[in-house]
Order: sequence, then C-alpha cells, then structure tokens
Amino acid sequence: MSTASTESCDPAPAFEVSAAEYNRLLGYPAGHVPTDRAQELSAWARAWYARHGRPWIYLRRVDLQATEDSLQLDGVSFSSQRLHDHFKQHQAQGAMLLAVSAGPECEEQAGKLWNEGKPDDYFFLETYGSAVVENLVARTSGRVCDLAAQQGLMAIPHYSPGYTGWDVAEQNKLFGLITQGMGQAFPGPLEVLASGMLRPKKSLLAVFGLAPISTRLANSTPCEACAFSPCHYRRAAYRHSGLVPGGVAPPAAENLAGATGGPLTRDAKYSVNVRALRKWAVERVRLNPRDDGRVEAVFRFDGTTCSNLGQALAFDYRVILSTPEQGYLILDASCLPAAGDEGYQATCAYLSNPERHLREIAGDKPLLGRPLDAVLHWTRAAAPAGCHCTADSRAHKWGLALEAIHFSLVHASQPQPVSS
Repeated sequence: MSTASTESCDPAPAFEVSAAEYNRLLGYPAGHVPTDRAQELSAWARAWYARHGRPWIYLRRVDLQATEDSLQLDGVSFSSQRLHDHFKQHQAQGAMLLAVSAGPECEEQAGKLWNEGKPDDYFFLETYGSAVVENLVARTSGRVCDLAAQQGLMAIPHYSPGYTGWDVAEQNKLFGLITQGMGQAFPGPLEVLASGMLRPKKSLLAVFGLAPISTRLANSTPCEACAFSPCHYRRAAYRHSGLVPGGVAPPAAENLAGATGGPLTRDAKYSVNVRALRKWAVERVRLNPRDDGRVEAVFRFDGTTCSNLGQALAFDYRVILSTPEQGYLILDASCLPAAGDEGYQATCAYLSNPERHLREIAGDKPLLGRPLDAVLHWTRAAAPAGCHCTADSRAHKWGLALEAIHFSLVHASQPQPVSS
C-alpha cells in the first residue's frame, strides 16, 4: 500500500495487549498485583478473544483542503476548530481515514455474560476489547508513518469525533465520508447510531494527518507515544503507568554521584539516543540568552493521554539557567500545558482530580538549585508513558527535557530565541 491513492483492509490484523496496558484499563495502579481471581479472569478474557475475536482495520488516504476558516476532507467540510488547528499546526498536507473495530463477538458475548449475572466476566471481556482497539490504533499510526516516509511524510497524532473540540455529532459525517468513498467493504460490521455512538461499540473512527518529516513542528512527534513496537523509527518500548499520588521527589544524593558545578560535560553519555537528541535540539528546544548571562531554555514534549484511546497532548518545560561561569545552575523550572493544548484534560489523573493533577505537575522541580550537568548522573525509573499521571512518568519527562537542553547547549553555536 502506498500513500498516493491508498485504500487498505486488514481482516485479521496483528495485535498484542500487554499485561501493563490491560491492567491500566482495568483500573489497577502501576505495580499492583491482581488477585488470583482477577488473573484468572484476565487469562480467560485473553483466551476467549483469541478464539472468537475478529478485529479488523480499514484505512484510506484522502485529500486535505484547509484555509484560514475551513477544513475539508475530500470536499467534505468539518466544523471542528480544534481539528483545523491540529492540522494547521502540523502543516498537514494530506490525511488518512481510519476505521478500526474489535469486532461484534466481544460485545455480544459480554452482553450474554451480563444477562447471566456474571458482571466480573462481563467487565474483563469488555475491557479487553477496549485494549485491542487501543493497540490496533497505535499500530496503525506506526504503519502510516512507515508508509508515508516514502514520500517524506509522517503521521501526526490521530483525532476522532468526541475528542476535545470535535463534537461527537460529526461521527456520522466522518462515517459517511469513509463509506461513500470506499472501493471495498469493511471486513466486519460497523454502523453509527443517531447519538454518534458506534456499533459494535469497541470500534473507532479517526483521522491521521500527514505532515512533512523535515518540517520544524511545534507538536509532532507521535512515535514517542506510539505502541507499535515493530516500527523502524521508534524510541524505547511504549509503556503506561497507573496513578501514583505525590510529586517527583528531588533526586537523592546517591543518585547524583559525580555531578559537579563546573562547565557542561562534553561527549556526555545520555540516557536518550544521541540521534533523537540531535533531532530534538533542532525541533523541540529553544534557547534564549539573557542580557545578564543567564539562559532561558524551553523543551516541548508531545505525548498522548493514558485514557480515551490516546488523545494528543503537549507540555512546555521551561528552565532558567545561571551563567556558564556559575555552572548552569537550574534557578527556576516549570512545566505547563502548551498554549492552546487541552489534551491533558482527558488523562485519567486529570479526570480524577483536576486541581491535584495540575498542582503535582507544577510542583515538580527535581533538579532545582543543582547544575544542569547533574541530569547526567540522575538515576530515575524508566516510565515513558505519554501522560503525566504518575510521579515516575513525570520524572522521566523532566529527564528527557533536561538532557535535550544539555545537549543543545553543548552543541549550540548560536542559541535561538524562545518562540512565543
């Protein structure tokens, strides 16, 4: 399948639901060991779906026409300003329509279990169907990136009716666009109810924008939040963590052994791949030297929510550094949702307690008062989930931000102003 005139149906796509992902959707916190009964139900749901489940994927490329005031996909107008801004921000040049379903079998069996008075069995099978859809969407993102790369394009995070800023009422319009232009039928049944809900309900309609790989984009690194593990272009393995109360604790002294207040270490050994740091230095880090010799640095993080099938979100990590002679001490640090971004409002931690979640994010300043070089000696847990719902996940992102800023300062010949 090329992205020039693409239409593809996969009646039996590969998928893999990790135990961590399944447990997250079941509502277990990270590290929790389910009871024997829960493990038995999890194993049963997996085995039942492996025998009876019939997932499928439909994918097709369409033309994108966007002006300052309108957005059309193959001539069909969509009213979502958020979708319009999403494509405009990423300089999208085309789009891919996606329909994905876990199939009707899961829903039908779950309904029977409920009627038989087996709510636990019902819940575990229903949840497994959701996990299958999430994994299929993530894998499709990686597949689209791989295919589009032949034309110098990449997939930007998908968007669906019902997401923030896109009225679910347009689900019917998107479904009509997909079905009216089909050259081949869906591999399985799918319909949209008047309410906008899909049947089977473990299904999703979505749009992937296609943007130039070479373009400096403010909010476009979908592979960093993509669970498609076979992708040739991806980072470390994708994982989600459950909700853990509390903020990012300052690194203990034993976790900073070797850190000094001297000049930045050149040829440093980073936890992040140097190739990624080099790319981030161009696309995601902005350095602004001040008149007093201090430096303001901003790192843009792009990820996805840990719920609602992975909505895109963006945060700006901003630090104020002392002069080079003072060892680039971190004088101030902050992390805030990027201007105009509302994806964080769909994370499980925000939905659970919005004020506490934002307070925890704002309160994380793990290396405040220490030299920037200390990030090279900071031992922290690997928790590369796209959301900010756990302390480990937030610490992981602070580590990415500070390493990217460190790399940029070491290799920058001419710092660029921070974009407003």
